[in-house]
Amino acid sequence: MTYEKILRTALEQSAIDLNCKPEDFLSDRNKTVISQPHPAARKYLELPFFCQFVSYGNNVVASASEEFASFAEKYTKKYGSVYIFETPAVLELDCELQKYGHRVCFMAQYYLPVPEIIVPTECGFELRVMHKPDFEEYYIPQFGNAICAEHSERDVLAVGAFNGGQLAGLAGASADCETMWQIGVDVLPEYRRRGIASAITSRLALEILHLGKVPFYCAAWSNVRSARNAIKCGFRPAWVELTAKSEEFVNKLNGTKQ
Repeated sequence: MTYEKILRTALEQSAIDLNCKPEDFLSDRNKTVISQPHPAARKYLELPFFCQFVSYGNNVVASASEEFASFAEKYTKKYGSVYIFETPAVLELDCELQKYGHRVCFMAQYYLPVPEIIVPTECGFELRVMHKPDFEEYYIPQFGNAICAEHSERDVLAVGAFNGGQLAGLAGASADCETMWQIGVDVLPEYRRRGIASAITSRLALEILHLGKVPFYCAAWSNVRSARNAIKCGFRPAWVELTAKSEEFVNKLNGTKQ
């Protein structure tokens, strides 16, 4: 699978998620569309969006509710595609969202693999490719980024690093949509900085590609350790997203009483 095909797959999926066309992300002009639910959207997305911004580096596509679309369009016209995601502009956006009972919530960068630079690495521990029955016992908090008990039906594949009988690190693949599987990684604290994260991530990425699916990787902009792991494993930044959520949702994440 070439990087061009991988990128095209991601563009097509983002178009499904945002209710636009893949080519809209390649334009030199920002675009605003009305968000709509879609059966083929990434399963963890709650559609329709109240407000979602996505950029593949050329422009910004805003997918918003009918009541917020007008402001979203003005906002994207006011700021360039980069400055839309900068703090001064985001503060303005958040002030407007509060009028509708929403807040800026998630801001993340997404990575796609470049197949020709993904090289399996060793870490000195036994690596095992694991299918559903193999990792059922590891639905515990220590591996909550790799596999998720709440949405276990999406977890389809994993690679574990074992020190004897102990699982030291786990990279899991979540089938978030038909064509793309998201990678999550956890390494126990006592085993970090020993090359485990890159070994299990790169091995899992290759296994996913072998199955004809596109692996993708997500990290908050502030998660430098995770971003370094993505780069080390042959992933490169592909797109960014900003997501607005209800104040109730944000307060729940923050543990704030209303």
